[in-house]
Parts: sequence; structure tokens; C-alpha cells
Amino acid sequence: MSEDLGTRTRLLIGEEGVEKLRNSSAIVCGCGAVGGYAIEGLVRAGVGRIGVIDGDEFSPSNLNRQVLATVDTIGRRKAEVAVERARSINPDIDAEAMVTFVGEDTIPDILEGDWDVLVDCIDTIGRKAEMLRAANRRGMRIFSSMGAAMHLDATAIRIDTLRKTSVCPMAARLRKELRDEDTSGITCVYSVENCGIKPQDRDEHGKSVLGSMPTIPAIFGMTLANETVKYLLGRD
Repeated sequence: MSEDLGTRTRLLIGEEGVEKLRNSSAIVCGCGAVGGYAIEGLVRAGVGRIGVIDGDEFSPSNLNRQVLATVDTIGRRKAEVAVERARSINPDIDAEAMVTFVGEDTIPDILEGDWDVLVDCIDTIGRKAEMLRAANRRGMRIFSSMGAAMHLDATAIRIDTLRKTSVCPMAARLRKELRDEDTSGITCVYSVENCGIKPQDRDEHGKSVLGSMPTIPAIFGMTLANETVKYLLGRD
């Protein structure tokens, strides 16, 4: 039996499922700690078209938790590295990098095109809310990561719609920002762990630097990918 990327996947979801994923598309906003793993899961599952949005570059502090960060990628654009890795796993994938930050002026271009889903891994509340609002009003199905930093308990990770989230401060702020929206099409991965740990440092811009292990963001990202794949297969 000849083997390819879909050999083991086909045994689980059949040829029809493999074809569904091959003909599906996902746009991923943010390819850092959570987003890098989400992209990894989608690519290896066989999703045929992926757009990667990120305006940032890799830095040494990313090495502890970002799957795309290596000593060789420090200083390189995250979106471009993500697309290179996607193509190294599946040379047939239609992968596109958009090196830009999410904002009011860039969102229309980012969402342009016929995308099946949005996978949101943005970590800035304002930009995240703008993207979720715009995609939601377009009727897009959305899978969104809440705060993965400052957590250690993998058993506290949950999946639910935005309205039903609890404990997570990021989710609470987004519920407030989007209170006038129908957010039933936004599936969130979040944690109900209340660890009580406060930010220990600030960057050169005065922004709080949040502690993070490699494990929890990875679980968040792969969970997002799994929920996305289930939806694309019609199994959510």
C-alpha cells in the first residue's frame, strides 16, 4: 500500500472525509504560541487552503512555546515561516502569507475571498474584537482562542460558545465588546483555571509580559484545529 499525508487520516474519516478537508479553507489570524499549533494541526489534517495573517517577527523569547520558533527563524516574519513549514509538510497545499497586523484598515483585505472558517489566535483585545465582529457580520464560522498564558492546568481547558464562557478575563472582555452581536457562531477554547498569578514584567512599551509554558498554548492550538476539522467534516 502506497503511503501519503492522508494515509492514517483516511483510515479514520474515509476518502470522502479526506476530500472534504482537501477542498476546505481556513484563515488563521496570529501564528504565535497558539496559532502555530493550530496551523500545524490543520495542515497535517489535510486542509487544502490556508491563509496565515501575522505582522510580527520571531524573537528569542518565543522559543519556549512557539512551535515555529527556532534559532534559525529568529528575526524572520512569522507568517512567512508558517507558510514555508506548511509547504514542507504538504507540498500540494495552497498556503498564503499576509504579513500584516489585524486592524480596522486591514480587516477587509484579510477577509476578502471565500474562506470556510476563521481561526482566531489574536492576543490583543482591541484587534481581536474588531476581527471577530467583522467576521461574524459576514456570517463566517469562527473558532477563537482565549487567553492561554498564565495557566498550568490542562484539565481546566474548555470548549464553548463565547456567551457560555466563564472565568477567563479575555473572554469576559470580549463578551462585553460584542454584547450586541449574535456570537452563537463563535466557538471558544478557554481555561477556567484561576491561577492567581500576576504579570511579572513589562516590555519596552509598558505592556505586561505574561508567563507561559509550552504545553497549554499547544493544547489550545490543537484543540482549535480539532474543532475546526470537525466542523469542516460536518461532525461538530
